[in-house]
Amino acid sequence: MPKIILASGSPRRKLLLQQIGLRFTTMNANIEETISTSVSPSELAQYIAFSKAKAVSRRLHEGIIIAADTIVVREGIIMGKPENRGDAFMMLSRLSGQYHQVITGLCILDIEEKVIDLSCEVTSVLFRQLSAEEINSYLDCGEWLDKAGSYAIQGRGALLVERIEGCYFNVVGLPLNRLKTRLALRGINLWEVID
Repeated sequence: MPKIILASGSPRRKLLLQQIGLRFTTMNANIEETISTSVSPSELAQYIAFSKAKAVSRRLHEGIIIAADTIVVREGIIMGKPENRGDAFMMLSRLSGQYHQVITGLCILDIEEKVIDLSCEVTSVLFRQLSAEEINSYLDCGEWLDKAGSYAIQGRGALLVERIEGCYFNVVGLPLNRLKTRLALRGINLWEVID
């Protein structure tokens, strides 16, 4: 079975792969994630995921690289990671009482065969109507730092969410079922490579 490398420093993605018992190593891609409006949000997420996989592949000679990038979009506007608390408050205020989409671009790169598989997963998320006090209480916990859209559904951010339509794990940062399906196309059965 080929070596599997997660091209990410995200503790959430690492935890998701550990949760399903996958044997893998991690390498941080260390790329600049620039938000561009010249392409669709889905194309952007896939491009950033590909850039992460490509950066890590330069340091390796073999293996299968998994890379992902998750973005939050409301009415066509990409909400990246907040720059500060004020920025996070503004994002959460815009999401309050509204649907938004969480889009994860997924790249699987087979180094030896030089095969790149790109795909994306989209989940719709509805926030409850939030008061300024609720938003500030959430921001006080610090969970919003370094999170696209300024929240983490797997933590206290779950209290902000009324409903999701689609893959929950996608909102966390890695659509596990899509990953399983795409790896199967490379001949990798996750049931055979898990502990």
